[in-house]
Amino acid sequence: MVRPLRIFVLADTHNKLPQKIVDLAGQADEIWHLGDVCAEIILDELRATGRPVTIVRGNCDTNSDWPLVVDLTRDGLRLRLQHIPPDRVPEDIDVVLHGHTHDPRNEKRNGVLFLNPGCVTRPNRGAAASVAWLEIIDEKINWQLVAVR
Repeated sequence: MVRPLRIFVLADTHNKLPQKIVDLAGQADEIWHLGDVCAEIILDELRATGRPVTIVRGNCDTNSDWPLVVDLTRDGLRLRLQHIPPDRVPEDIDVVLHGHTHDPRNEKRNGVLFLNPGCVTRPNRGAAASVAWLEIIDEKINWQLVAVR
C-alpha cells in the first residue's frame, strides 16, 4: 500500500511560531510556508525539524530572495504556492495554495482548487488560528485544517 505524501501548510506567522506548530511540522514529509514569515528565525525553527521547507514571499516579508510564486508537481498534480491569491484562475494549475486573507479556504473555481490554511497569529472573520495538512495520493487531495490553540 502506498503511503500518502503529507505536507504541513502554514501561512501568516508574522514573527510568531508556537512550539506546538513546530512539533506538528516535524511529522510532515514537507513543509510549505505561504508567506508573511517576517522573522527569518521562524524558517530556521521549521528547518530544524529536518523536513524540506518551501517558502514564498508575502507582502510583509522583506527578503527579496524568496520567490513570490512557486510551482510544484506532486503525484501528477500541478500546485502553485503564492501569498496573495490570484485575481484570475490559472489555466495550467490544479491547486492554488495561498495565505494573505487570514481566513481558511477550500473552494473550487473553474476546476481549480483554492486552499488557504488560515493564519497562525491573527485569524480573520471569526476563524480560529489554524494550519493545515495536505495529503496527496493517487492524484487525490485530502485537506484538513488544524486549529492552533
